[in-house]
Amino acid sequence: MTPTAASTVAPRVAENLNRALHRLFDREERLYLLGEDLLDPYGGAFKITKGLSSRFGERVMATPLSEGGILGVAGGLALCGNEVIVEVMFGDFLALGFDQVLNFASKSVSMYGRRVPIPLVVRCPVGGNRGYGPTHSQSPQKHFVGIPNLALYELSPFHDAEAVLHTALQRGAPAILFEDKVLYTRRMYQENRVDDAYRYRITGSGLGWAHAFPDGEADSADFVVVAPGGVTHRALDAARALREAHGRSVHVVTPAQLHPLDIEPVLPLLASAGRVAVVEEGTAGGTWGSEVARVVHERIWSSLSGPVLSFSSADSIIPTAGHLERGVLLGADDIREGIRRAAGWGDALRETVQLGPTPDEAAAVETAAAGATTPVTVPKLNNNDETYLVADWLVDEDAWVEPDTEVVALDTSKAQADIATSGSGYLRRVAAVGDELAVGDVLGYLLPERAPRAAPEQDRPARPAQSAEQDRQAEPIRPLTGDASEEDLPVAVHRLDRAQQGTAAVVAKSHREVPAGFTLVKAQVDDVLDRLDRLSDESGAALGLAEAVVKAVADAQPDFPRFFGSLVDDRTVALADAPHVAVTVDVDGSLYVPVVTRAHERSLEDIADTLMDFRMKALGKEFAAHELTGGNIAVSLNPDPGVVLVQPLVLWPQLCMVSVGAVGEECRIDEAGVAQRCRFVHIGLAYDHRVVNGRDAVLFLTRIRAALEEPAQLGGELTWTTA
Repeated sequence: MTPTAASTVAPRVAENLNRALHRLFDREERLYLLGEDLLDPYGGAFKITKGLSSRFGERVMATPLSEGGILGVAGGLALCGNEVIVEVMFGDFLALGFDQVLNFASKSVSMYGRRVPIPLVVRCPVGGNRGYGPTHSQSPQKHFVGIPNLALYELSPFHDAEAVLHTALQRGAPAILFEDKVLYTRRMYQENRVDDAYRYRITGSGLGWAHAFPDGEADSADFVVVAPGGVTHRALDAARALREAHGRSVHVVTPAQLHPLDIEPVLPLLASAGRVAVVEEGTAGGTWGSEVARVVHERIWSSLSGPVLSFSSADSIIPTAGHLERGVLLGADDIREGIRRAAGWGDALRETVQLGPTPDEAAAVETAAAGATTPVTVPKLNNNDETYLVADWLVDEDAWVEPDTEVVALDTSKAQADIATSGSGYLRRVAAVGDELAVGDVLGYLLPERAPRAAPEQDRPARPAQSAEQDRQAEPIRPLTGDASEEDLPVAVHRLDRAQQGTAAVVAKSHREVPAGFTLVKAQVDDVLDRLDRLSDESGAALGLAEAVVKAVADAQPDFPRFFGSLVDDRTVALADAPHVAVTVDVDGSLYVPVVTRAHERSLEDIADTLMDFRMKALGKEFAAHELTGGNIAVSLNPDPGVVLVQPLVLWPQLCMVSVGAVGEECRIDEAGVAQRCRFVHIGLAYDHRVVNGRDAVLFLTRIRAALEEPAQLGGELTWTTA
C-alpha cells in the first residue's frame, strides 16, 4: 500500500499489536488464533483481533466460554506442530486455565525424554484504572513467575509487538504476553523520543531493555526505576516530577521479557546510579519485582547506596468506583513520594504544590485555635502560571472544616487541583467561582465561630472599574451550592457539575466576544455512507459519518487557513501549523470538546478509535486537561434522529465551528423520471464574521460537501484509507 501522511504519527499500542498479528498471519501459514468473541465485526473485547477473521477465517476460531478448554485445545494444536496464539478476554480469567499452563503446556516441552516444541503464546489484557472491578482488573503476573519452560513478556510502548510475538513463538515453548489495558489507547514511542524532555534507547541484544532518560543525561542517573510496560507512564510521570521539584536525573528501564530475567544489559546503569526502585501494579509478595530486587542485590550489592525499593498496589481487591480504585492501585504519586523519602530529597509536596502547613501556617493554626481566623490562600501549583482560576467550591459556606479537607478547586493551564486546608474552622468564602487569583491571594477564612459578616472585602482581588451592564455581562455562572441558602431554593433543583460550569463559562465568553455568522448546506451522503460501510467490513473498525466529516474538515486546512486561525488583534490572524479538530461529546448533561490533534495525518480508523476513546472518557469524566485544549476548529455532532438544523457556537478563541445534523431520507426524481430514495445531511458553519466572509463560508462548506458526496475527487482513495 502506498504510504500516507498518517504514517508520520506514532500508532497506538493497540494498532501496533493488531498490525503485528496481521503480519504474522501473512507469513506463518500454520499460525492459529483462538479466543472468545474474536470474529469480525466485534474483533475481541478490545478490538485487537479486528480484521483477522475476515482475512484468515479458517485459522481464527471463536471458542466457547471455557479458558481451560481454550488452552487445552491450543496446547494440543501446538503439540501437533502448529503455532498458536490464544486471547484470554481478561487476564483474570487465566486462573481458569492455570492447570493447562502449569501441568500440560509448560511440562510437555521437556517431559517426554526429548524436547518437544510447543509454540504457544497466551495474550492477557491485565491491569486496572478502567473501572472494571475486582475480577476484571487484576495484574496476575506473579502467579506465573518461575514455572519451568514458561516465558513471560509484557507489552510496552517501546517494543514493537511483532518482534515480541515472533520471539515468543520462535522459542518453541509456551509464553504469556501481559497487555496492560491502559496502554491500548496510548501511542507507541518512536524515533528514540519519549517527549520533548526525555529520550530512550534500546539496550542489550534481542528485544532488549528500553532505557528512558532526560535529554543529554543518558549516562548519569541519580535513581533508576525498573518498570514493566504497564506502569511505564506512571514511572515516567514520577521521574518528571522529581526532576522538576529537585533537579534529579531519574531514569526508567523497561524490559520486553519479564521471565526468564536477563538483567545484564542494565546492570552497569543500575550500578552507576546506586539507587534502584522496582514498580509493578500487582500486589506485593512473591512478585516479579521482588525477583528483580533479589538479583540486583546479589549482583551489584557493593555498588548500591541503599536497598532496592519495591512499590506495588495495596493489599486489596480492586474497587469499581474510580476514586476507590485510584486509592488501591499504584500511581505516579506513590512512586514519586516513595523515591523522594528514600533518597532524602526534601519535601516534594511542599516544593511542587505547597499544600502542607509551613511553620508560619502552623503558627496560624495555633492562632486560630486561640480564637483568631485562619486564611486559606492560593498555593503555588506549578511554574507555568502566574494566576489560577477558581473552578468550584467543594465545601458549603459556613460548614465546619477539619484539617486537610479539600475545600476549593483551582484550574491551572494544565489541570485542576483541589486545595486543602491546614487548620479547622467554619468556612467563610472570599473568592467566587470565576475569580482569577495569584499565589498568596486569599480564597477564604476558617473562623472559630459562624459569623454573619463577609470576609474582609480588601482581600478580594481588585478588578478594573466597569459599568453595571459590563459587570452583569461578565458575571460568571456559579454553582448553586453556597450561592443561595437552602431556605431560598425551590423544592427541586439541578446543580451544575464542574464540567457543565466550565462549558457555561466558555459559552458565555463566546457569546460576548465572537460576532458569528451562519451558513448551511445540504449534502447527499449515500456514496460516502456506502463506502464507510465497506471500509468497516474490511477493517473491522466502526466507521461513520462523524469520522468522515472530521477528516474532510482537516483536509481543507491548506486551502482555508484562516478558518483554523485565531485573532491576535483586530487586524491580525495567527494561522495554525496543522488542523487540530475539536469534537463535541455530550454525555449525562455534560458537554466536552476534546481535540483530535493533527487530524489531517490520521487514518479514518485512527479517528474512529480516538472518538470512541473520547466517548468512554466522557462517560467516566476522565479527560485530562491537555485533551480539551489546543483545538483550532470544532465540529458539533448531532446524530439523534430528527435533528435537521444545528446552529453551533464559535468557541473562543477559535474562529469557526462546523455542525452536522442527523442523516435523513427523502425521495428524488432521477433523470429517467424514477423516484429514488436518498440519504442527506445538513452541514452548517458558524464563523467569526470579522475574519470570514459569507462567500468564504460557502466555499468552505462546498468543499466539505464535495468530500462527502464524491470523496474520490478530493485526494483519491488515500483520503479515505483506514491503513
